[in-house]
Amino acid sequence: MKNNKYEIDMCNGSIMDKLISFSLPLMLSGVLQLMFNAVDIIVVGRFSGSQALAAVGSTTALINIFTNLFIGISLGANVLAARYYAVGRAKEMSETVHTSIALALVSGVIMAVVGVVFSKTTLALMGTPSDVIGQSTLYMRIYFLGMPFFMIYNYGAAILRAVGDTKRPLMFLVISGLVNVVLNMVLVIIFKLGVAGVAIGTVVSQLISCVLLLRCLYLSKESYQLRFSKLKIKAAYLKPIFQVGIPSGIQSTVINFSNVLLQSSVNSFGSTAMAGYTAANNILGFLYAAVNAVTQACMSFTSQNYGVRKFKRMDRVLRDCLVLTIGVSGVLGTGSYLIGTQIMQIYTQDPAVIACGLEIISITTIPYFLCGVMDLFPGALRGMGYSAAPMILSIIGTVGTRIFWIFVLFPQHRSLYFLFISYPGSWIFTIVMQAVCFWFVRRKMLAMAV
Repeated sequence: MKNNKYEIDMCNGSIMDKLISFSLPLMLSGVLQLMFNAVDIIVVGRFSGSQALAAVGSTTALINIFTNLFIGISLGANVLAARYYAVGRAKEMSETVHTSIALALVSGVIMAVVGVVFSKTTLALMGTPSDVIGQSTLYMRIYFLGMPFFMIYNYGAAILRAVGDTKRPLMFLVISGLVNVVLNMVLVIIFKLGVAGVAIGTVVSQLISCVLLLRCLYLSKESYQLRFSKLKIKAAYLKPIFQVGIPSGIQSTVINFSNVLLQSSVNSFGSTAMAGYTAANNILGFLYAAVNAVTQACMSFTSQNYGVRKFKRMDRVLRDCLVLTIGVSGVLGTGSYLIGTQIMQIYTQDPAVIACGLEIISITTIPYFLCGVMDLFPGALRGMGYSAAPMILSIIGTVGTRIFWIFVLFPQHRSLYFLFISYPGSWIFTIVMQAVCFWFVRRKMLAMAV
């Protein structure tokens, strides 16, 4: 089904070209978002010093812990909307949209309150150094004031992805991101606001992207048209959204909790290592944006084809996604390793910081395709409505491995290089478990279909 130039017919015709058409704007959206975030890091690193750079970087894992539960729930909205849209159930599609946007608004307000109130306490529990914690707290509190806009944009974008539209969210992101870059330059370089300046720029850009996306849904003539008078959380739609979304959100939250533990281990090396990790983690973020775009494509295509009961096509979707994610992440990961020094010099000119960053990316970039493969199986399972099992396996494989590594092995071999070997190790362990789980679920589904 395709009603306008922005949508993609996921249930008929060739697959690979449509996966690329879906994934490419999503990759560009992720890359652009990270580039705009990188501007935050670069601006504060070059014009406010290494402490400001460490302050912004030290909040990343913590912010992800607070936000990923609710962002994970948006995946439930994506899966449900994709099914209703594929089978042409306009009334249910409309009510899913209004329930999702209302839920986004409520969760955004909750996140704003939680972030403002608990930022400093949580940063202190993470062992954030005293020379950084004041600026880190200020950054987080301002950042969280934009949570309602951030949540509405993400839930609205999930609805558009459900119908194959990844192009318009990209347009909105370009506009809001450019505003963010200009505000960073003005507020940090001219007005000398430091971390507060980049936080304010981020909030304003989130507001702009939110308004543009709401306008898009409001002006739509399709079943996903938004009317503010109809905003209401309906339990009949909330339940299936939560069934897929909450396990996904818990998985992301718990995995980011393991990243917080890892951040705490990095913190023990001091602010120089923290700054190096901030830059290296931003580079890894670009790789994740690429593989996550393919995962999102896998989930949306699987969900629509599951809705119309095209099970063999679902298998072809997964195979093509595996080829796509290995190819993309292999090229980007190898390239990041080969020119790692040059990339690090964009973030900072401090030789010690560059050395720390290079130590991290030397072990994480080339095998990054494993992370993409690891995420594809849960993406396919969520598209079929199975979210609890991949959540449990991801927590056991990823979080369990990293916790064991941090508390048992790392104290005996204290180096950034050894600490980050836990990344590829946890990816391999999790892939094995997720692949076995997918095989059993797929076998069960075929038996039920027969």
